Amino acid sequence: MPLEKYIDHTNLKPTATTADIEVLCKEAIEYNFYAVCVNGCYVSSAKNVLRGTHVKIAAVVGFPLGAMSSKAKVLEAVDCIENGADEIDMVINIGWLKSKDYDAVRAEIEAIKKAIGDHVLKVIIETCFLTNEEKEIACTLAVEAKADFLKTSTGFGTGGATLEDVALMKRIVGDNAKIKASGGIKTHEQALKFIELGVSRIGTSSGPSLIQ
Repeated sequence: MPLEKYIDHTNLKPTATTADIEVLCKEAIEYNFYAVCVNGCYVSSAKNVLRGTHVKIAAVVGFPLGAMSSKAKVLEAVDCIENGADEIDMVINIGWLKSKDYDAVRAEIEAIKKAIGDHVLKVIIETCFLTNEEKEIACTLAVEAKADFLKTSTGFGTGGATLEDVALMKRIVGDNAKIKASGGIKTHEQALKFIELGVSRIGTSSGPSLIQ
């Protein structure tokens, strides 16, 4: 599969304007990217630009801290889908995971997946804040909750995707979920290394330069 079909072309900056999102979407069309990834308030704007094209829309939920209530995350996810999102990238409740409240973490993922039905759910575990044991547990909980993807990072933490973390995640999830590497991937060579490890999607704000 060509590199461009792995890319979720991303702009989640707090300063992103409507015009910025329009540029993002037009670049996604031009470069034949798989999807754009935007904040929820821009789903409708993205839909207007992308209508009639193959480019999917991924919307973030509980972003970037993951610390709002589960009810709020569910409502946010449903709102994004109703406005035209095809996929949801949710942030887990990292504090619950570290508190070992694993049932709550799993139940929240399950609730969002149930609410969005057949739409793709990606679960961001924010690897930079977790021990290796916590990463393994987070992956296991997401698979048990029927998530479609595990995603490394928001890009707003202290670190992004690493080859070591992706290898760990792949070992835990096997073929039970796909993996999205996100955060700090800025070159063609970096992207290819992650793909060689088995990722199915790459989240990046540097999509055009990765291709060029």
